[in-house]
Formats: sequence, C-alpha cells, structure tokens
Amino acid sequence: MPSLEQACDYGRGGELSAPRLRTDTPERAGLDPGELRHLVKEFRTLTTGARPWAPGAVLVAGRGPVIAVEEASGWAVRYASYDPEADAGVDLPPEARVPVRVDTPFDLASLTKLFTAVAAVQQIERGTLGIDARVGAYLPDFTAAATHGITVRELLTHTSGLRPELPLYDCDSDEERLALLRAEPPIGVPGTYTYSDLNPLLLQHVLERLTGRPLDVLVHEGITRPLGMTSTRFGPCPGAAATEDQRRPWAKAERGMLRGVVHDENAWALGGVAGHAGLFSTARDLAIFCRALLAGGAYGPARILGPDFVELLLTPPGLGFALDQKWFMGELAGRGAAGHTGFTGTSLVLDPATDTFVVLLANTVHPRRRPPDNRPRAEAATRVARAVRGA
Repeated sequence: MPSLEQACDYGRGGELSAPRLRTDTPERAGLDPGELRHLVKEFRTLTTGARPWAPGAVLVAGRGPVIAVEEASGWAVRYASYDPEADAGVDLPPEARVPVRVDTPFDLASLTKLFTAVAAVQQIERGTLGIDARVGAYLPDFTAAATHGITVRELLTHTSGLRPELPLYDCDSDEERLALLRAEPPIGVPGTYTYSDLNPLLLQHVLERLTGRPLDVLVHEGITRPLGMTSTRFGPCPGAAATEDQRRPWAKAERGMLRGVVHDENAWALGGVAGHAGLFSTARDLAIFCRALLAGGAYGPARILGPDFVELLLTPPGLGFALDQKWFMGELAGRGAAGHTGFTGTSLVLDPATDTFVVLLANTVHPRRRPPDNRPRAEAATRVARAVRGA
C-alpha cells in the first residue's frame, strides 16, 4: 500500500494546483463591504455583556482564495470556575485573563467528524475501502455491527440505527469500553437518520484496522500536513481557549476547568483521539480546509481528494457533512451549502454555489455547558450570503 504522502498529489514541477488563501479587501473577494461591516459589528457583540453568547470567539469569512474577514473578540480564558448557586462564572482578575487572538486554537468537538469522513473517503478513492461494504468485513470482532449488517455508508450518513452515544466515560478500562462498542446493536431502523457519535467511532476502528495507522496519524499525514494546517491536531493543546468547569451533576465527569484537553467526556476516556471529537484548530486552518474542498480537493501544491470524491462528500445526503441546514447556515442553506457544528461553540459552512466559506469558533461552554443558541452561526452565514448578492 502506498504511504499517505505518496497518495497525495503534490503537483508537478512545483506548479500550484489551486491558489492558496490570501487576506484582501471584501471588494477583491467579490463581497459587499457594507454587509461585512455589519457582520463584524454583530460578531463583536457576541462576547460582550455580563452573560455573553461566548467569552471569546474568532471569525473568518471569505470567497474564493480571499479571506475578507478575520476577527477575534473576547477571552480565551475568562473564568476561574462556575458557581452553581449563582448560575454564573467566577471571573478571573483582569490580569489573569487570556484574550482571544485570531490564531487561538479551539476545541473543535464534532467538527472532528469531518476529518474522519475525509480520511474515510480517501480510502474509498484508493479502492481500499468499500463505501457499501459491511463493517463486519473489516471488523468481524464487532459482533453487533457484523450481525446487523451495518455498512460504511450508513456510518458516514448517520443511518446505521446506532444510539447517539454510550457512557464510555464510566467504564473502568479500555477493554471495557471496547467491549461496549463491539456489542452495541442498532436500536433504530437502519436507513433512518439518527445522529450518533458511535458512527465515526466505529469508522475510526475500520480505518485503523484497514491501514494499520491510528486516526491522529491518518489525519495528520493525509489532511493537515499536505494542506499546511500547522495548528490543527489532536490534544493536548496548551494554548487553546478554555472550555468547561466540568463537574457533576451538570457534566458527566469530575475534571474541573478544562483548557487544552478535549471537552467531550467519551473522547477524553478514549485518550483524546476519537472519530467524533478531539481535534483542536484555528479559524484560519479551518478556512484552508474549506478552501481545499471548494477547490475540488486541492490547495497549493497538495491534493487530498479528487474532485469526484469531494462531490461524493458533499452530495446529498452528504458523507459526514451536514447539508443545507438553515438552523446554522442561515441564507447559505438551500443551495448546496455544507458544514457542521461542534458542541463547544464551533462551526464551519462552505458553499460551492458561491465559493464562500464562514468559520466561527467560540468557547460557549466556558465555564459551563448550556443549550446551544445557533442564531449567531446562522446570522453570520446569512450576512455572507447577502454580501454575495450585493456584490
């Protein structure tokens, strides 16, 4: 089997296969500067007030190879702890707080699923993984998946019938966690959509068994290194924005204030590298990821996927990617926009129809998790959609 580096097309004679991102004016990006001024103004309000939408956030938006907006606001670390009696964060003294910068990494949470999906489609493109193959063909010891005939496509489209999650964080050992995954049968009707963290977890095991490489190596060698995403990696990530003061009863584990270690309890129990969560990244790195997919899988001299396989990723129902979801894509939905959100406050949207992208990273769970308010994500994508129409 060729190495992942050999499988990536780095171009010939140093010739670029797709332009790299550059920072320029909205006009050069073909976007209405007035709409983007509104976007930045609205973005800055997200981190203000006694109970902001998020303590800190970073926004990157653009069109084609141009980044037209790159803004940071608020605090990467604002709170020392969460006070359950006051239902409020305990502020650090001003001199102890850490401001957000445009290069601050965030815990991506479920955006990790997109990288797992791309790693899987890379194997499909190489012919080493069958999209309609049964999981049991690769993991015969995963007896429940094998018995029920779960397929790779069903894992990628959340149509396996598996429940949303398992309490792996309550297991006493890796062996017990693995036994739970191996024995977990579908509880829903196969072919019916049920969003589940177990799908990318099983897909991770398929990829690792197939290639003999752990998921973090697959993502690094096959995606982040060739694209030059130097700030994207599985944790620990010491300089990342803080997340939750994770304590029971509102959390599933007693871990205290988290910074630079994965927020998701199951990913933490699995050592920080998991198919559904665990990656940390910056907004600019995610803009590179979006740009590569919008350019048919190429960025600079690197190609991580062929155009036909990018189309496979982004064609309904989508492989790992959510498609045309108005609740977080706003007015970019309805024309083929794709993306995902993360529980920690992260999101990305890319729109092939207008060649636009929006990345909004935030630590909305600092200092405590709460029901997500997706309006800011939808409003940011809507502003970019209107900027295209007004250009």
